[in-house]
This record gives sequence, C-alpha cells and structure tokens, in this order.
Amino acid sequence: MKKVFVLLIAVTFVVSAAGFAFAGNNPLKANEKNVHKGFIAEIPADHMTNVFKLHEVWEKAMADPAYRKTIYLIDIRTDSEFDAFHIEGTDHIQAGHMYVIPKKIKDPNATIYIWCRTEHRAKYVSGFLYKYGYKNVYCVSTTTKNGKKYHGGVVGWAQAGFPFVNQFTGVFYIKQYRKHPSKAEMPSYYRIRMWHPY
Repeated sequence: MKKVFVLLIAVTFVVSAAGFAFAGNNPLKANEKNVHKGFIAEIPADHMTNVFKLHEVWEKAMADPAYRKTIYLIDIRTDSEFDAFHIEGTDHIQAGHMYVIPKKIKDPNATIYIWCRTEHRAKYVSGFLYKYGYKNVYCVSTTTKNGKKYHGGVVGWAQAGFPFVNQFTGVFYIKQYRKHPSKAEMPSYYRIRMWHPY
C-alpha cells in the first residue's frame, strides 16, 4: 500500500511539473522578448539594413577583391543551415559562437554585415557586437519595397530572387522558401533513404 501511495505522489508530482513546464504563461518567454529588445536598442537605427542593400554590397565585394577585404559579410545561421545553402563568398560564424568574432576581427571600426534566416538571431548578435565595442555593424532586417514585405536574412534574399550556392549544386535560386519540410519530405512519406537531417 505504501508503494502505491508513493507511486501516486510521484506521478502527481511529474504531471504537475510537466503542466507548469508547458503552461502558456512562461515568464521566461516574456523575459526573452525583453532581453531581445535590449539588444535591438544597441543597434543604431541607421545600421538596420535590408537584403537590397546587402545585395549591393555583396555585388561590389564579388566584383572587387580589394573592397571585399575591407568588409565582413557574416552569415550566423547554424552549420547545417549554411551547408544547405548560403550567399556565395560570404563568411560564417554561427550565432552561438559569436564570442570568437573579437578574436577574428580586431578592428572595432570594421564594417560588418550580419544576417541569419530572418532577423531574430541577427539582432542578438548585432547588439552583442555593439556591446563588445564595434562601431559599424549592419543588421540585415525586414523591409517593405513597392508594397511588399521582405524578411531579413536568407528568407528575404530568396524573396528578392537573389542567388545562393552550396558545395554540391553551384548557383541556384529558391523559388519558394519553406521553414519546414513538405509532407513528401517527411520520413513517414518516403520509403528508403540512407540519411536524412530530420
């Protein structure tokens, strides 16, 4: 009887703890938003840029190797995101490893462009870089052009019809960006694959 009672108490505790963990009013979520706003506040308004400006800078950098050596074009997505596709000739340091940037870029006046998938991580990293003491960090963010909203980062780059590369395919364009795989790409749909990332 004691074992059953102890087991019931343990189950009740686990269910209660799980309920709190999955509760909709997570105070950490609200705090994360406030912290994120704090990092955004570190970025000067005129250093919030967009994919069209990034494209101009990128084209100039691709055409002029001397100019390319004066700027940093940093994709901060994860390794797997970068390997899947990226903007040709750009640098890569994933957001979680931004602490290496001061070791690699020692000039606080260096011109640095930062982007991610859309803009959330880019704002964090850009804000951190301003806190580190950098003066010329540009965060690729959302914009509206001709009445159409363009996200920041690679999603906006794809929306604008700009090219990507990866190590296997060369230059390509993304017709429609998807955040999640289609039904046909889910393991429950296909029958045989040697490896898949999800």
